Amino acid sequence: MPLTEPHDDHSSAEEPVVGAHDAGESPSTPLEPEPTLPEPVRQRIVALTAAVLPGLAADEVPVPLRRVAKFAPNRRARLGAPAIAAQLTADPLFRQRVTARVLTDAGDLGAAVVEGTAPAAADPVEVAALAYLARPRGWRELIEASGAAVRAEADSAVVAELVREAEQRATRAEHDRAVARVEAEKLRDELARVREELGQLREEGRQLARTLRETQARERKATEMLATERGRAARAAADADAELRRARARLAEAEAAAGVARVSAKEARSVDEAKLWLLLETIGQAAVGLRRELALDPVEKLPADFVADAFADQSAATPAGAAARARDTDDPARLDQLLALPKAHLVVDGYNVTKRGFGEMSLEQQRKRLISGLGGIAAQTGDEVTVVFDGAERIHGLPPAPRGVRVLFSRKGETADELIRRLVRAEPAGRPVVVVSSDREVADGVRRHGAYPLGADSLLRRLARS
Repeated sequence: MPLTEPHDDHSSAEEPVVGAHDAGESPSTPLEPEPTLPEPVRQRIVALTAAVLPGLAADEVPVPLRRVAKFAPNRRARLGAPAIAAQLTADPLFRQRVTARVLTDAGDLGAAVVEGTAPAAADPVEVAALAYLARPRGWRELIEASGAAVRAEADSAVVAELVREAEQRATRAEHDRAVARVEAEKLRDELARVREELGQLREEGRQLARTLRETQARERKATEMLATERGRAARAAADADAELRRARARLAEAEAAAGVARVSAKEARSVDEAKLWLLLETIGQAAVGLRRELALDPVEKLPADFVADAFADQSAATPAGAAARARDTDDPARLDQLLALPKAHLVVDGYNVTKRGFGEMSLEQQRKRLISGLGGIAAQTGDEVTVVFDGAERIHGLPPAPRGVRVLFSRKGETADELIRRLVRAEPAGRPVVVVSSDREVADGVRRHGAYPLGADSLLRRLARS
């Protein structure tokens, strides 16, 4: 894309500038339109210009960029990019002054680009940025070559991503096969158990059938005796009655045995429950004893309190294992889920949230509204809540914060972003820390230290719902 649309900020009566048109073109030749710049080249041109901007004399800096020149180095290129790009396109004299300083800093590479050559080992983006500023003979071809190199790198990244996704799918397929094998083993074990129970039932059926056949044989014998010897009919009937009574007695014994088995099973279950209760009671008493043995008294201060007292002297080292706590997500709906985690700590980038949600209010009203809303969240969830503001706008006499809400102001020479990162580093590994900020630098910084970054909109919706 072109660096920016040209403006009529300078009259055509300005002196001609080296690099304002391709080498070899006469001043009377109409200037060709600005080339389409790859995004990395455009960003590098803005970064080079922002780096040399403070070194220019005050009268050499265009009026629209004088305020940008006063920005901090890490914000000059990011916040002043549109104004810098506009001036480079519309002001050839300004571009010549910037080019002179940039080529001096570039050394041998800058000299090679001015001569219209590009070293083979040089970064194509750097070469294209220098060529755009210096505009030697063939500078448009250098920019086109840079665009081709950037597109080739993008294509390589796409191929690498496709390969990574294919490997992930293969890994998931292997995992699914392993799970299927485990489930198959479980089903085979269950089938073997069912077959064993079926065999037992069949054996019991055979025993009952054998008993039935014996009883039928006795009945046939009794019938034959009744037919042949009527005189013994009464005795046979008495024998049959006795056999029936014995069968009933055996049935009653079987029912009694079944009742005893049920009682035994219930007693066994009661014993198991008693053992489980005793085990849990033992674990609880062991935990109490361990706390007593280690002399762990209840703490009165949390890690963030120590940062609030002396955060300027804290070390910038990252706690070991903190990255294991990080999560790569920006889903606003996860705020309630994260606040429901035990001992969660909510850290809020104050002005980042207030200026996004209710920027039409004064700074004092913004602070009061945000702190009041956070007090409601602290009361509902019981979580630790810390809100951080830049100290430049601090007003003395701020009303006391609600219970559970800690209000901090960054000190002179340190931003609220740095204070937020100190708060995150102070927390122990494993504790859920939720940082609310729409600043990408803040989100990337706290994610590296194991926190959960969320956008300001998630908190604003949560406050609107309260």
